[in-house]
Amino acid sequence: MSFAHLHVHTEYSLLDGLSSVDGLAERASELGIPRVAVTDHGVRCGVVPFAKAMTAAGVRAIIGCEVYMAPRRMTDKDAQLDRNPTHLTLLAENATGYANLLQIATAAQLQGFYYKPRIDKQYLAEHAEGLIVLSGCSTGELAQLAGQGRLDEAERVARWYKDVFGNRFYIELQLHEGIPELVDINRRLVALGRQLGIPPVATNDVHYVRPEDARVQDVLLCIQTGNTINENNRLRMSDASYYLKSPDEMAVMFPELPEALANSLRIAERCDFSFGARQYHLPRFPVPAGQDSQSYLRRLCEEGVARLYGDASAEVRQRLEHELKIIHEMGFDDYFLIVWDLIKHAREAGIWWNVRGSGAGSIVAYALGITRLDPLQHKLIFERFLNPGRISMPDIDLDLPDDRRDEMIAYAMEKYGQDKVAQIITFGTMGARAAIRDAGRALDLPLAEVDRVARLVPFGPKVTLKDALESVPELRQMCETSDYIADLVEMARALEGVARHASTHAAGVVITDKPLVEYTPLHRSMHGEGALTQYTMEVVEDLGLLKIDFLGLSTLTVMRRTADLVRERHGIELDLDRIPLDDKATFDLLSTGEVTGLFQVESAGMRRVLRELQPENIDDITAVIALYRPGPMQFIDDFIACRRGKKQPAYVDPALEPILGDTYGVCVYQEQIIRILTDLAGYDAGTADQVRRAVGKKKQAELLRHRGSFIEGAMKHSGLSREAAEKIFDAIEYFANYGFNRAHAADYAAIVCQTGYLKAHYPLEYMTASLTVVRANSEKVAVLINECRRLGIQVLPPDVNRSGIEFSIDGDAIRFGLGAVKNVGEGPLQLIIEEREKAGPFSDLDDFASRVDLRQVNKRVLECLTKAGAFDSFGERSHVLASLDRLVAYSQQMHQARQAGQMSMFGLGVSGQPGRAKILNGGQSAPETPLRTKLGWEKELLGVYVSEHPLAKWSQALAAIVSAYSAELTPEMADQPVTVAGLVQQVRRTTTRRGETMAFVKLEDAQGTMEVVVFPRVFKESEAMWQPDKIVIVRGKVNARGESVSIVCDSVTDELTRVELSSAATAEATSEPAYTQGPAERSALRETGAEAARRRLMVKLMRSGDLKHDRDCFQRVLQLAAQMQGEDEFAVLVREQGRTVRIDFPNYRTRACSDLARQLGRLVGSENCWIEPANA
Repeated sequence: MSFAHLHVHTEYSLLDGLSSVDGLAERASELGIPRVAVTDHGVRCGVVPFAKAMTAAGVRAIIGCEVYMAPRRMTDKDAQLDRNPTHLTLLAENATGYANLLQIATAAQLQGFYYKPRIDKQYLAEHAEGLIVLSGCSTGELAQLAGQGRLDEAERVARWYKDVFGNRFYIELQLHEGIPELVDINRRLVALGRQLGIPPVATNDVHYVRPEDARVQDVLLCIQTGNTINENNRLRMSDASYYLKSPDEMAVMFPELPEALANSLRIAERCDFSFGARQYHLPRFPVPAGQDSQSYLRRLCEEGVARLYGDASAEVRQRLEHELKIIHEMGFDDYFLIVWDLIKHAREAGIWWNVRGSGAGSIVAYALGITRLDPLQHKLIFERFLNPGRISMPDIDLDLPDDRRDEMIAYAMEKYGQDKVAQIITFGTMGARAAIRDAGRALDLPLAEVDRVARLVPFGPKVTLKDALESVPELRQMCETSDYIADLVEMARALEGVARHASTHAAGVVITDKPLVEYTPLHRSMHGEGALTQYTMEVVEDLGLLKIDFLGLSTLTVMRRTADLVRERHGIELDLDRIPLDDKATFDLLSTGEVTGLFQVESAGMRRVLRELQPENIDDITAVIALYRPGPMQFIDDFIACRRGKKQPAYVDPALEPILGDTYGVCVYQEQIIRILTDLAGYDAGTADQVRRAVGKKKQAELLRHRGSFIEGAMKHSGLSREAAEKIFDAIEYFANYGFNRAHAADYAAIVCQTGYLKAHYPLEYMTASLTVVRANSEKVAVLINECRRLGIQVLPPDVNRSGIEFSIDGDAIRFGLGAVKNVGEGPLQLIIEEREKAGPFSDLDDFASRVDLRQVNKRVLECLTKAGAFDSFGERSHVLASLDRLVAYSQQMHQARQAGQMSMFGLGVSGQPGRAKILNGGQSAPETPLRTKLGWEKELLGVYVSEHPLAKWSQALAAIVSAYSAELTPEMADQPVTVAGLVQQVRRTTTRRGETMAFVKLEDAQGTMEVVVFPRVFKESEAMWQPDKIVIVRGKVNARGESVSIVCDSVTDELTRVELSSAATAEATSEPAYTQGPAERSALRETGAEAARRRLMVKLMRSGDLKHDRDCFQRVLQLAAQMQGEDEFAVLVREQGRTVRIDFPNYRTRACSDLARQLGRLVGSENCWIEPANA
């Protein structure tokens, strides 16, 4: 017998359905099942991929949905009455039914969503035409009523469905061993159906493809609910029967109801909807009277060509005519007008834009002002963008400032209608690492073990666990020696690639000629960005809808903000049309490799390439962007050698020199392959692009066919010998996988050059803008502040009297923005800044409290601002912190009185008003904040040290020891020994498979952060060293994995040992100290103020020749110093064989006092210990 599955969930029933559409199609074909329906929970997201997969497998797809039916109206949302909707299975019988499913799935999301996307019976009745309805699974209304014995109500419900749907309503029957009550429910439902003349149909509630997938789907449910498989009270399937069963298995389930099985086929045969061939649905662009889209586009292009070229050459005219002809023949005149209008609005609204991708190859786009690069000058080919032999919608992708993207979407909605414009949904899938972590949590495995396994998987968006097992011996060995690790990895492999969550596509926007819901169901927004299409970007394009990428690019925001600052400070107007691409200072900057903050070139490897290449023009940067990718990277060294004149270019055949000459014999761009085919073998550009794509796919039959046609064409068109033609085609095959879109590379190169120009000429403005844009990311802020220090630009702490919300320029320095302080929202800050701008700076805390209503600024905000240094102009941080309660109370009193009209008391300063400066006076008994504490607060709240970097004091000493800083570590240094120093930021311990402890340490130096890997042996010996905020000196080797670089630690110390080379230091160590302090002097020194409070205790030791005695003496000195708690530094000078070794202890402090002096004097002699200023 045969059978059709009519109740099937795919992975788009998120974290509930496991089945991939390809897996379902393959299995259905294997089982000989002729038709299968897709009925995901409340959504239609997967129907198009499902239909394509089924069609490819020779199985007929049926489009459906398992909808949630609201207990009352779909707009009712009572927590007690409306939280438990029932299920109902809907199938599209025809195109009308499909259209109604679009409406139903949309309304469920946008109108009826309450925990689940819901509709109600009234809405269903209004959209009943063309739908076949099955009564639902065990959570359907009929099944629940039958199970509860409420048969009269069940009859009433069944009659309603029959009245509405007639012979398109069926009683749905399911059987699962884990739900034994279904036997009685089915018996009652069958009886009800016979009584009312409603036929039964058998289904299986398919959630995964094969029976062995049951455990994987159980883990998937645990990931959804946050439970582990070991928990008893959790959501789970009743048994392992929710798979795609064979017709014979279904027959065994319902032996007494053959009609229920037969009805599955009858229903499937009634469902006669398919998507058909692609048609385009472009909006019609409104054109002036007397014009059509074709003539108006030509008029705009003629105006643009006259503006750009003046008296256009024959080459320009020929290219324009060629493109306009193809555009019209393909029906895309309106497309170019729509994009032109969007760019016109951006220009008028002052919104910067940039075009990515192959669109830069169009002279029409250039003439319309859409793109800025001359395609003829940059050797860009139109057919790489729009090919008449490959019918597809043009794809012009727009980059916009990320803070103005929403304005462009709003304009499109205003222009074409809110019901015709939407953003596009996308699905986050489980990557290799994420699958391991999710599976590990669900399997209830130790998190440290799971983390250790996950970290072995190489980084990269396309890295799979299969790749990892093949390329990482340690991971493979772990799986071979540990059963539970092997189980974890296998489980993760089963989950890898499964859809995990829905979100908004970063760029995609769809614009249609009719309401969107006529083409795609809509989904509620996840973050308030308006409705989304339920169909993904690929599906939207397959359906022939207009999709434009509006990508928010922070680089453009930085550039625009820089231009604003340049205009304010220098009166110079800059925009993307005015920033030059041929500026020498720009290329000088790029050649240094000091490119922090520049677009696309910040990686260590790219810095190396720029330093070696010494670029001189935009073409050099274009080539670098195209080459700096896996694969073509292997050609970089040859390219640089030829570019620098150290090597002669090599060509497979001299005929290639005119085409590959500007890239020194290396086929860098896809456009070069197209030119080889057109110039040498006589292909037209469209066909050449198709051949390029086909060759890249490496299909043998296609390769042979294209090889033959190329050789014949090259011999005939260019007079090449067969041998030469064969060599050239071999080269085409070789480079086909490596070639990069030249238009895309050239466009990105332009942004590289323009960001380089801004940094080279306006570093203060550029760094200020960059800091503002990344202010929410403390790691990026830290990197940029380090770059500011390298550039000699001072970064000042936040200040309530000088800072804005954003970073700003203060004299020749950058002032921290108040908005960069963590835990401080913009609302309270706006209140403070508005008052300051209205009535001037605050004179003190009293003035601040009286003018700013601190009832609207909570105490935590004030604490964070104080700790970050924003109130330093009013007093010491500890004093301000101690005064906050008084500050808030005073402000409340003042503002409540003002609201009550009691201005005579508080507004005029009569009896009852606290006196000026009394608020701060109340906190001045608090001890001053130690520098270490201040720095800790700054690091916590600002992400960086502002007052002083903890390593700054030791920078000269460290310079003599350190061989590399974090910013200098590159993959090219792999296996090189290095000495690094830094502050321990984070220590992550993990356990090896042998049960030994090791650590991954995040170390920060003055230039950034680096990872230090401490293996078990070294960690056991040095565990005490790895404490947060401790300064350590690490010796080890560079380890590189791709672009990721770490240090493998061989040894670590927290003692800063250096040889004193200066004569002054030697004299000091060998004779009487220049200043020996007695008890009275110590006391006096302590009272000289804050500067004197930062002192250093110096102790001199002479080597005696008795190693044990010397070690004991040294340890005793350290013990004595450590016993006295304070904020003074100490160091030891060891004199031996004519040289002095100085040992500093940057992580420790002592208190220089008479008691300590006496004890040290008895140990080493009073002449061998003294105190000096800490900055000496």
